[in-house]
Amino acid sequence: MITGAELLGAGVFIFFLILICILRAFRGPTTSDRMVALDTINTLVAAALVVVGAAFGEVIFVDVAIVYAMLSFVTTLYISRHMEGNA
Repeated sequence: MITGAELLGAGVFIFFLILICILRAFRGPTTSDRMVALDTINTLVAAALVVVGAAFGEVIFVDVAIVYAMLSFVTTLYISRHMEGNA
């Protein structure tokens, strides 16, 4: 069984990683770097939703994380296609 301290540690670590990605999104030298940083933030948010679901014992958070990840993936595909110039 996962303890509350482990879940808190995972949440803090994910938050720290999101802060690093936000820094890369603002300072990225190219548009591609910024896009990868935003996509990574979306992935970390989905992971944070799973951690919150485990902490509260609610499966609905995992369902929301799956839908969020799918929408994030479609958005990433759309932006990548636009950046390539085939929009």
